[in-house]
Amino acid sequence: MSARRVARVLIDSPLPQLDRLFDYVVPLSLLEQAQPGVRVRVPLRTAGRVVDGYLVELADEDDADRPLSELDDVVSPVAVLTPALYALARRAADRAAGSASDILRLAIPRRMVRAEKAWLAGEEASALAVSDESVTRSSKTLAGFPSLAEELSNGARVAVDAAPGLVRLPDGTDVGAWAALLAAAGVQTLARGRSAILVVPDHRDQAQLVAALSAIAPAGSVIETDARQSAPARYAAFLRTLSRVPCIVVGNRSAVYAPVHELGLIALWDDGDSLLSEPLSPGVHARDAALIRQELDGGALLFAGHTRTSDVERLVSVGWVTEITAKRRTSPRVVLSATREGESRGARVPSAAFAAAREALAHGPVLVQVARPGYAPVLVCAECRNPARCPHCAGPLQAARAGAVPVCGWCGRSAHAWTCPECSSTKLRMASAGSERTADELGRAFPGVRIIVADGEHQVLRIDDRPALVVATRGAEPIATGGYRAIVLLDGDRMLMADDLRIGESCLRWWSNAAALAAPGAPVHLVGVAGPVARALATWTQPAYARAELADRAPLRMPPTVRVASVEGEQRSVLGVVEHLRSEGIVADADALGPVTSDNGVRALVRFDYGHGSRASEILRAAVVAEALKSRRRPAKGRPPTPRNTLRVRVDVPDLDL
Repeated sequence: MSARRVARVLIDSPLPQLDRLFDYVVPLSLLEQAQPGVRVRVPLRTAGRVVDGYLVELADEDDADRPLSELDDVVSPVAVLTPALYALARRAADRAAGSASDILRLAIPRRMVRAEKAWLAGEEASALAVSDESVTRSSKTLAGFPSLAEELSNGARVAVDAAPGLVRLPDGTDVGAWAALLAAAGVQTLARGRSAILVVPDHRDQAQLVAALSAIAPAGSVIETDARQSAPARYAAFLRTLSRVPCIVVGNRSAVYAPVHELGLIALWDDGDSLLSEPLSPGVHARDAALIRQELDGGALLFAGHTRTSDVERLVSVGWVTEITAKRRTSPRVVLSATREGESRGARVPSAAFAAAREALAHGPVLVQVARPGYAPVLVCAECRNPARCPHCAGPLQAARAGAVPVCGWCGRSAHAWTCPECSSTKLRMASAGSERTADELGRAFPGVRIIVADGEHQVLRIDDRPALVVATRGAEPIATGGYRAIVLLDGDRMLMADDLRIGESCLRWWSNAAALAAPGAPVHLVGVAGPVARALATWTQPAYARAELADRAPLRMPPTVRVASVEGEQRSVLGVVEHLRSEGIVADADALGPVTSDNGVRALVRFDYGHGSRASEILRAAVVAEALKSRRRPAKGRPPTPRNTLRVRVDVPDLDL
């Protein structure tokens, strides 16, 4: 009896019990089209329907007695799932106790027929040579970090602290010095005939990096990919990365999965930014995906930032990542501003910072960073100071301007006749000042000065070098030509009060990134903050702060010194999972936190060492599958169906937030 061709297919489904390869017979009519990596449609007998999937591998089988269904169709001849991409998705999903199909849903864009036909009809991309001038310029940029170029060419894992400040490109555009550094690393990798993937948090960073690359990279070698692109453009960019011709991919967190050929470098900028943390299941951080991919595919791995996260510092401390310091240390001129004797303690801008801003406005723009957007993000009762809440949904009330009717920040309803439930007062007080209110106040303090607001609703990417007061929320600061002549960082004490384990790291990152936009020698005033975070900014010793944070968290078993998983669902199921982890010796009694009531039943947090990670993820995933299979059981005849909470698991929770 002749052997039959069998396709092993990964079904594209969110159901955890389907996260494995299914065998299907390849019919004679599809033998030529059914190749590893193509999209296929297959029957799913348990559901009685046809579903999408990816053909992972083919095999010949002599056991014709084993009943197998046939492939229904081959959707596209393009092999979008490379063996390396499947291996990466499988490893990342297993580490996070998730499904490989969830990873691939992030990595492979939705098929666009026209873009695919255009790509199939077009000519294969030709190799692009890097000019000697570009190689020389990128080498000079990398020379600022001794041995960095050599380490990257040898495929090492390195962490660098990018120099603050701006650099001017040949076309007169200013970009962060970090962008020039990553662009140089990418071009050097391309010159060696290998591909580079440069991952940044958002479109602002991406625009700077693309501008830096356009000055030294060959035309057509840079591939942009991000969620802001149209679906056809994103799919076309993905198809280009399938080519065997090396390229430089620039994009957001999903770009780390780009299936480039001959990977030579993965670089992550500012890995502490929350935008690099994937919110969708299974929640794999771009940093973790990059570490897995570098281990599987080789090449170099570069972590760069103005600050050092405790996660990267842990990797440095165990020797997994090598720290490379700059040949010449540069830092902004940071001033810790506090109210002087005789000044009101409630003064938002101390006299020293006010005077610095006034003097700097004679020469160019001044940046003022605030914590929140809007006019009055927080309203309180004028009598008892309790937070003002919406009478319909209990959301926080906000004011769009002075004297305006308060509006709920959650449901959007107006509170025309608000009454305090505690003291029955009808008067409200503004407890905070957002970007718009700050702009109003500074506009009165500096009459005749141009005021620019930059936040989520008022996006400003660049400004010229004329005098202006730029009021920006954290992360929304525009680039000023030649840099800001002074920077004032407000609301620092309020930022530090956030209930977040990593708030110190986050504040240091927000302030450092803003300070890096200053012109050489320009003062950076941090208002009303003292302590370790302020000292780290003033002395520009962010790695030392990360080391101190790591040392403080170790005895308390806080992340990232240990891994943390969240288990949420019915109490019986959650307790069963925790007990299983205890019985395996993975979780000690002190490392099981909860359970506490949640929106989906109860939730427990479990902490475990990195050495137990594989076994812990295996147990958690098995529990999710078992719970999903239980929820599919039909109730006994005559009994109403009982609702079940599907068990939810999230591994590597960054904060112990119950």
